[in-house]
Amino acid sequence: MPRPCPGCGAALGRESGLCRACRAELRPRLERHSMLSNAVTPHLVILGEHRAVLRRAARELKYGGHRDLAQVLGAALARGVPDEWHLKAVSAVPMHAGRQRQRRFNHAELLARCVASELGLPYQESLRRTRATTQQAKLSGQARLGNLIGAFSARGQGLSLSGAGLSQPLLMVDDVMTTGATLRACRDALAEGGVTEVFYAVLTR
Repeated sequence: MPRPCPGCGAALGRESGLCRACRAELRPRLERHSMLSNAVTPHLVILGEHRAVLRRAARELKYGGHRDLAQVLGAALARGVPDEWHLKAVSAVPMHAGRQRQRRFNHAELLARCVASELGLPYQESLRRTRATTQQAKLSGQARLGNLIGAFSARGQGLSLSGAGLSQPLLMVDDVMTTGATLRACRDALAEGGVTEVFYAVLTR
């Protein structure tokens, strides 16, 4: 049977990841305003709002096991990253080991590795997940912030930046940003490890 496109359900044909029509809708844009930065300056790349094709594609990558979507979506994100950020590495929001064994892969890492490849940059495991947390999608408001307290730590935390091997400026990649609690927790953990210049890329918000 022909494979359906994860974005629209049409026959995928020989295309990989998404059909040609859905690929045409992947238009990255720079955001100046978000809860991730107090400064009104470009700091976040997104592909669009969490609806329609992007919502379905993000869900299929995360829960449906469509790993080939990572290449298509990652390449689209990379097109939106400005040279002016002078990035040194790309990283991803880490998944707890238990959950990763259950899902068999970290979708954010797949995306980040594809973005890194497109940009010609190294992928770096800059953070570790120190404890399991309730899925953010099941929580709302202030509960999301509390859920992530102490959930991440920088690899090489407490060492000098060169000793820890953490590069900056760093691009942190995730799939969906709702309240920004996860990325802020990652940012704070990186800051404790010496990384103070972080930019962000997500599929939707």
